[in-house]
Amino acid sequence: MTVQVTGPMGDRFEEVLTPHALEFLVALDREFAARRVALLDTRRARRARYAAGQLPDFLPETAAVRADPTWRVAPPAPGLVDRRVEITGPTDRKMTVNALNSGARVWLADFEDATAPTWHNVVNGQLNLIDALDRRIDFTSPQGKRYVLSDDPATIVVRPRGWHLVEKHIVIDGRPVSASLVDFGLYLFHCARRQLDAGRGPYFYLPKLESHREARLWNDVFVFAQHYLGIPQGTIRATTLIETITAAFEMEEILYELREHSAGLNAGRWDYIFSVIKNFGQWPDFVLPDRADVTMTVPFMRAYTELLVRTCHKRGAHAIGGMAAFIPSRDPEVNKVALAKVRADKEREAGDGFDGSWVAHPGLVPVCREVFDAVLADRPNQVDRLRDDVFVTAADLLAVDKTPGQVSLAGVRSNIAVALRYFDAWVAGTGAVAIFDLMEDAATAEIARCQVWQWQTHGTPLADGGVVTADLVRSLVAEESAKLAQGRTGADRERALAAAAVFDQNALAEDLPAFFTTDAYARHLVEST
Repeated sequence: MTVQVTGPMGDRFEEVLTPHALEFLVALDREFAARRVALLDTRRARRARYAAGQLPDFLPETAAVRADPTWRVAPPAPGLVDRRVEITGPTDRKMTVNALNSGARVWLADFEDATAPTWHNVVNGQLNLIDALDRRIDFTSPQGKRYVLSDDPATIVVRPRGWHLVEKHIVIDGRPVSASLVDFGLYLFHCARRQLDAGRGPYFYLPKLESHREARLWNDVFVFAQHYLGIPQGTIRATTLIETITAAFEMEEILYELREHSAGLNAGRWDYIFSVIKNFGQWPDFVLPDRADVTMTVPFMRAYTELLVRTCHKRGAHAIGGMAAFIPSRDPEVNKVALAKVRADKEREAGDGFDGSWVAHPGLVPVCREVFDAVLADRPNQVDRLRDDVFVTAADLLAVDKTPGQVSLAGVRSNIAVALRYFDAWVAGTGAVAIFDLMEDAATAEIARCQVWQWQTHGTPLADGGVVTADLVRSLVAEESAKLAQGRTGADRERALAAAAVFDQNALAEDLPAFFTTDAYARHLVEST
């Protein structure tokens, strides 16, 4: 097999893209590329069955795994015992320092939804993780602000890109390599020993999994990689994001497949809503109301999160809650209202039995920590709270039609405005974007464009009168695009037009694209500098 780096070599890139690191990627690709492709084919076939009228259910062929009371996942690894507050964000240099210094117990170093996968972002993110572990991350911003790593930084947990994505700048025998294997492989190769020397380990978050067979693939990757690099089996630990409706039916099986390497499950709630629309959006019974109305207390979301806690604690695993995306404002009234909502959300999670939760901004760490401190006190987690009172059926997980709310013109416009602003930033190379006082990543844009597709596909009635049509959507896109492009010239104006094109391709196509990122990456980021 011949490996070729087609991306330009930037400053210090040779420290990441070493011959031995590339050989490791070749070994991973040789061993697992074909299985990855086969599993992606399985995804497409499953989605076609749903479109034809089949609904998911708990798997009869794995009933014995669910019924066996004896198995458990591995005990928590060093640095992952207490996870009451986790902060998420991209791996740029400023975020790396701020996240590690935030006071959170864990930093989710995100190569996935919070990173636009330009070649620069992918390689520099790896450099920043190496520098953080070597304590060479200190820097001064162009404005003169000094960033210095603290003596007690958060535990690093890396989220690689999902199985559906490729890295077009690393090619093996003419094929782009799986982006999952690139992000995982480069970090493990360079940082596993560094983490072990620091008394921790190489830890990961696994995104977008749709089945226990995909978890089995990851587990086999872990076993192979640990053997290849000569590190003990079980050193790698991974938390799986349950952010697809199909994975919700296979939570126990996912833990079982990863049990030696499992660090628990996370409620990836924004992508979960996106997954529901993507898989069942063509059915009238699955039309959701305005995005703001799809809260964590609606029946189908409540069933999903309670099942997650019960499943994790039954198997000795951590259950980690969802994201608080609010960005603290200079307006005290805005802060008061928003922080009250954040506190209520975290109180619900802690009360339900979650062992920790996510925030997107360092300013939210104290609120989340205070809420979980009140429940946990000096305990590191509440895994011993088994939630035997929870019983969730397949019908509960699919009870989308019980979601209260309505579709409004303001809701349609909000989705369009948010998605356009996100696509505009993403095309420019930024994956975590402050929009209307919230830190948004790709998951929000996915929900927004999928809802618009769903509403116009069904001609959904508006609470204000009229219905959602493609013509209405295009008129709103034109209005919001004009706002976005106002005052811009040259390349900046062209980028606003590109954002509108991304929206049109992904919200108004006859068949809903599975992810906006696949086509938009090829069109806009592969050649980006």
